[in-house]
Amino acid sequence: MGQHAFFATVLALSVPGALAGADMTIGAALSRIGPAVGLALWYAYWIALRGGADRPPLPYLVGALAGWAFMAVVDPAFLPVAVAVLSPYWLRRAWWSAGGVLVLGAAWSWQSLTTDGSVDVRELTGCVLGTAVAVTITCYVATLDHESHKRQRLLDELTATQAERAAAERQAGTLAERQRLAREVHDTLTQGFASIAMLLDAARDDLPPDSPAARRVEQAMRTARDNLAESRRLVHALRPAPLDRTHLADAVRELTARLAEETGTEAYTVVTGRPVALPPSTEGELLRVVQEALTNARRHARPVSVSVTLSYLGDVLAIDIQDDGTGFAPASRHTGIGLITMRERIAALHGTFAVESTPGEGTTVAVTVPLPAEPPSSEPSAAVSGTDRMAPAS
Repeated sequence: MGQHAFFATVLALSVPGALAGADMTIGAALSRIGPAVGLALWYAYWIALRGGADRPPLPYLVGALAGWAFMAVVDPAFLPVAVAVLSPYWLRRAWWSAGGVLVLGAAWSWQSLTTDGSVDVRELTGCVLGTAVAVTITCYVATLDHESHKRQRLLDELTATQAERAAAERQAGTLAERQRLAREVHDTLTQGFASIAMLLDAARDDLPPDSPAARRVEQAMRTARDNLAESRRLVHALRPAPLDRTHLADAVRELTARLAEETGTEAYTVVTGRPVALPPSTEGELLRVVQEALTNARRHARPVSVSVTLSYLGDVLAIDIQDDGTGFAPASRHTGIGLITMRERIAALHGTFAVESTPGEGTTVAVTVPLPAEPPSSEPSAAVSGTDRMAPAS
């Protein structure tokens, strides 16, 4: 607003000076007022209405200088209008503005010389001092604006750093809470189920074989052991493989190796492409998705073979978890909390999630997430590349 007011003030003060002639006719007055009004409208369109005050467009400069040159030829009293024309450039183009002011001072002196035949010392001194003051003010204002923008950039960087720190603290708090829950489950439910299984095993030994009581104790033992296995899987899910010591592909290998060891299922991991290290939080979310998919295959599909494929495709990472189990009809089956959780995790990573399954033909969980344009400095270990097959435990 101050810039607009300055432009209007300089232009308004120049018009009376151009109309000060005693023999001014209506035509001569219109030849001076008309260009001034046109210049004002040109400024209003390009700077005030189109918002070019921060970065004035080139058409404004060309048109405004042409209008000023015409006005200066019609009447030298319009020479100071050049200062108003350059006002949008004072902050963004300080050297241009300073050069324009110097040219204006020289033009003013030349106009006095050609009109009067000589230059008065006082007028020349005033012109030089006025030009120096204008150049100094222009450079000073530009310096203040530069420092203001520099401080704003520093504030923006500080805000971004604080946001990243807050996100890291939230992530650390989430991981700490998950570890606490894992310890609680392990120290209470897991230990309790283990004790129940041991007591039932001892009670079965004291009962006659094939008696109704022995069969009921055997059923209770199976239930206790199933719940013990479930609680252990829950602990593993809450505390995923330590990604601070390994990378995603190695952690997935550990999951398939554990599945092969515990169930006898042929489970293996395949890695294609050049592995790229993702942010730890992203790798943790992907690892939990793979965990959930393997758990679903283990509990519901009864597969003979399970494979996890990690494909690094340049700009995306594709993960396919495939089993040859019983499968299901996705359209007719109620979506469980596990699938919902996996879908939400991938959506938070701006990826895609899909489940393909046919009864009797197995299930495939397909996940894609974008890879960073510039991967983090920590590179995956060389052992991650290539193909790795985990044979089932003997």
